[in-house]
Amino acid sequence: MDLKRIFMKDACPTKIGGQAILEGIMMRGSDRTATVIRLPDKSLYISTEKLKPASKWSKVPLIRGVVAFVGSLVMGTRILMKSADILEKYEGETEDVEDDKLTLWLEKKFGKEGAWNAMMYASVVIALLFTVGVFILLPTVIVNWCKYFTSDPNVLNLIEGVLRIAMFVIYVALIRKMPDIRRVFQFHGAEHKCIHCYEKGLPLTVENCRPFYTLHPRCGTSFLMFVLVISFLLHAFLGWPSLGLRIASRLLLLPVVAGVSYELLRWAGRSDNLLVKILSLPGLYLQKLTTVEPDDEQLQVSITAMKAVLVPEDTPVYEGLCDCAPNAVCETE
Repeated sequence: MDLKRIFMKDACPTKIGGQAILEGIMMRGSDRTATVIRLPDKSLYISTEKLKPASKWSKVPLIRGVVAFVGSLVMGTRILMKSADILEKYEGETEDVEDDKLTLWLEKKFGKEGAWNAMMYASVVIALLFTVGVFILLPTVIVNWCKYFTSDPNVLNLIEGVLRIAMFVIYVALIRKMPDIRRVFQFHGAEHKCIHCYEKGLPLTVENCRPFYTLHPRCGTSFLMFVLVISFLLHAFLGWPSLGLRIASRLLLLPVVAGVSYELLRWAGRSDNLLVKILSLPGLYLQKLTTVEPDDEQLQVSITAMKAVLVPEDTPVYEGLCDCAPNAVCETE
């Protein structure tokens, strides 16, 4: 790993970030988001949305990390569900699929948009419960059996921390083998290459993006690794109380862990000193699993999404089919 190609001294860090989705990328700029999807016929579908004004809490250190995490999770889930709907719409299937009873009940109760929002928030809650349950609580329950072999709280906390990280890495390594997830990881790599190119001050072209690394110091994957490492360090100060107290402490400390991790990620994104590089290494190595070398078509999707958020604030939002120029909308809806 060549850190000089990740922490580039002559690069100008930007707050623009993105997310890989099904067959596409969502870029988030200063005042809007742009979602670009490669349709089955190879054309591009683009959708831009204005961002809501930032709340006062999003500017408070530590608290802004929790706000950003929850906001990103909700937005990411919504964009992911939307990308699936768009791809399904343009697959050209004529067979009607009957909605399940739950969907029909929700639509009758809350309307179509309300039902969609309800399912989206339910998906967020389920994802949170799964993540917290499997990667936060399960390791401390498993390690509880180790107390029969050692009573040293430092050793028990170390085992728990190592187990938690190992479980997460193995999980990512396994899902990476799935073809659909691997393609999402390719778009993730394309997003990073495009941001590197922009921060380097080069024109956004496939040829300019191609040579850059798929690893980036401000990636959300690094945030997750910071969460795992910082949670281990904080838990070490609490000793090894009863299982119930440990579970409660793990849950109560989650906002603190998220806040500290976010601040570290921001610091890593705008600094290139030795300490930052050392702290960033675990997350960068994890990115080797969550990013895959993209092809030129995926780079073009990322470039289109990036260009669509680099427009003047008074540029109207739009949605529909487009070519590689973000303002050239061929068909609006």
